[in-house]
Amino acid sequence: MVEGWNEGWEDWFGQFKDFVFDFITPYPDFDVVKLREYAKSKGVSLIMHHETSGSTQNYEKYLDRAYQFMKDNNYSVVKSGYVGAILPRGSHHYDQQSVNHYLHCIRRGADYQVMIDAHEPVRPTGMHRTYPNYMAAESGRGTEFESFGPVGNPPEHTTILPFTRFIGGPMDYTPGIFQQKMSYYDGKSQAQIHTTLTKQLALYVVLYSPIQMVADLPENYARFDDAFTFIRNVPTDWDYTKVLEAEPGDYITTARKAKGQDRWFIGAITDENERTALIDLSKLPLKDGKEYTAVIYADGADASWDDNPQSYTISTKKVNSKSLLEIHLAKSGGCAIELK
Repeated sequence: MVEGWNEGWEDWFGQFKDFVFDFITPYPDFDVVKLREYAKSKGVSLIMHHETSGSTQNYEKYLDRAYQFMKDNNYSVVKSGYVGAILPRGSHHYDQQSVNHYLHCIRRGADYQVMIDAHEPVRPTGMHRTYPNYMAAESGRGTEFESFGPVGNPPEHTTILPFTRFIGGPMDYTPGIFQQKMSYYDGKSQAQIHTTLTKQLALYVVLYSPIQMVADLPENYARFDDAFTFIRNVPTDWDYTKVLEAEPGDYITTARKAKGQDRWFIGAITDENERTALIDLSKLPLKDGKEYTAVIYADGADASWDDNPQSYTISTKKVNSKSLLEIHLAKSGGCAIELK
């Protein structure tokens, strides 16, 4: 996905402008055809980005042309955005006009066979079951809020979402940040992601989305390539889900079976308090008498989200349907497990 490909970004936010983007005019240095053909040669699917800057009526005016432009250039997925105040003035993200707008975009997307990943829309209430092309949505404070200082997502945030936001449908939380301290890029920055590295891995299991983001820089994944193996392996959809233990706002441990495979993935996360995750495999429908290899990505003994978020260990262990795993979770830490 490429953001900022289309003309209008010089003056797009907070100006209450009805027209900012037409969603079909790229900047001169964005070669649509060249990128389309290059992606095709690599077997890569492109995701279009449509930022509306809150101007819903303008987006509807161009919607059919925008979706047709996508189809003409081999884009089958769109990430839409509604940053800022909604136009027309007096409207807001959750009023009837906006709800009708979101539904209109989903329906027209279905007509064009376009998959929708909506950011800043109304909270889903089951529309994903009615419209299978509505693949995921933000509708909550995602990873980008993690580093917003005192007003950013606190450590317990992701231990609450499974019991609130996720009841309505999949969320595009955009996990996978391996470089937690922003001082790595700017020595003056105090911004920091409020999790350990292994908690970021666990979020791929705990927070359900059939379209997932790999949100950090490739260079950072290369620095921690062994940990990135979990992201390479983790599926985005499942045959079976079981919450093994949970207390909303404190901790949650979720196990999921990969679709069509005898592979299991487990994610455990905690709030600002360190604790021990008790992962009782007898609660899962594992095959009796069958041995599994558990690859365990865990917080290091000295890990914590604030002081040492990149401390982690990777170990393997033989387990079966009667095994009980006790794994230490650091402050705002987690663990991620692959059973195979």
